[in-house]
Amino acid sequence: MDNDIQILWKEIVQDLNTLSTLWQLLVIGLVLAVSGLLNLHMRKQIAAGRVNTVYKLLLGGIERLFFPFVAFLLLLITRYSLHYWMHVGLLRIAARMLLAMVIIRSLVYVLRYVFSPSAWLHSFEKVIAWSVWVLVALHISGWLDPCLRILEDVQFSVGKQKLNLLLLIQGLLTIIITMLVALWLSRMIELRLMASSTINSNWRVIMVKLVRMVAIVVALLMSLAAVGIDITMLSVFGGALGVGLGFGLQKIASNYVSGFIILMDKSLHMGDILTISNHYGIVKELRSRYMILHKLDGTEVIIPNETMITDVVINHTSAAHKARVQVAVQIAYDSNLEAAMAILHQVGKEHPRTIKDDTAVDVMIKGFAESGIDLILCVWVADPEEGTAKLQSDILYAIWQQFKAQQIEIPYPQREVRIISSAS
Repeated sequence: MDNDIQILWKEIVQDLNTLSTLWQLLVIGLVLAVSGLLNLHMRKQIAAGRVNTVYKLLLGGIERLFFPFVAFLLLLITRYSLHYWMHVGLLRIAARMLLAMVIIRSLVYVLRYVFSPSAWLHSFEKVIAWSVWVLVALHISGWLDPCLRILEDVQFSVGKQKLNLLLLIQGLLTIIITMLVALWLSRMIELRLMASSTINSNWRVIMVKLVRMVAIVVALLMSLAAVGIDITMLSVFGGALGVGLGFGLQKIASNYVSGFIILMDKSLHMGDILTISNHYGIVKELRSRYMILHKLDGTEVIIPNETMITDVVINHTSAAHKARVQVAVQIAYDSNLEAAMAILHQVGKEHPRTIKDDTAVDVMIKGFAESGIDLILCVWVADPEEGTAKLQSDILYAIWQQFKAQQIEIPYPQREVRIISSAS
């Protein structure tokens, strides 16, 4: 406990039986109540949508800082206003704690964006902030050293190793901080790698995953060494873990290996359109253990990487990232075949999604059916990930309008029925 804190506590102890302490407690309670009411009013205004967009964004960014910051300002003003007439030791300590809360909440809020996207940090943001603030509050109030001595007195043995509760907490904090730093560094490297346009997308994903894995392993080993745990003792554990992976986790290990094989052989890329079993969709994410396939109806399918190695996968996206779309049409036998084929070619060529190339549109005769002539219009598009249903609908509607204008008939199903009369 430093001299400033000792002087403050002596002053507070001397004023316990005076009105000064009562006034300070009353001021602290009043300041906290006013700040809480203002914070509640601000949240209601934001929730009700009664503020403009800029003001809403500003308040939304400082919402977590509003209560402690306003309370700190009010307490600071009150402290400098009252110190001429009474001792303000309690007000000074309370102001320091509120300032520490503002700083800690700001740092934790910044960490959420440093490690973005990190759902775990968003979930535990308040827990982390309050835990750090309790430590800082104990330090500010001078009670940290006595609490540390109490934790150090709680001793126990693990085998031949004697430990205490303080050492255990310090080791846990060392591991957490080291892991956070490693994740932050790996995140910075990942952003640089993913922004690079000179590296293939598959290799970028591989390098990102390797960087994160190496960073986590190195951070874990460094934190264990800093705590004082002999790393050579992990060799036995590593052997047992390898046996467990070999026998009990075969599928998981197989999926991880399959994921790296898929990325390295460049058979699949982000944005490819695939058919796997009865699932048709666009490759949204390629992860170490599985692939996320975004279907055209808005749902997502999680497909293990091993499935893409062992099963048949149809890739509808060519190397040039284009796809062919077929539209089937039937015309009557007495219609003008040349005119109908010209209309199909014109409609396919004029559609905005069709590639502007002489070979991008083709019209073929499929066969002579019972009711008419079957024609197929083939168009190549450069954006297959946008789907084909809307494209086929637009083309069929345009063909229908042109056929009506040119009096080209789309036949009804026809059957010829012969009635043979028998002699009575």
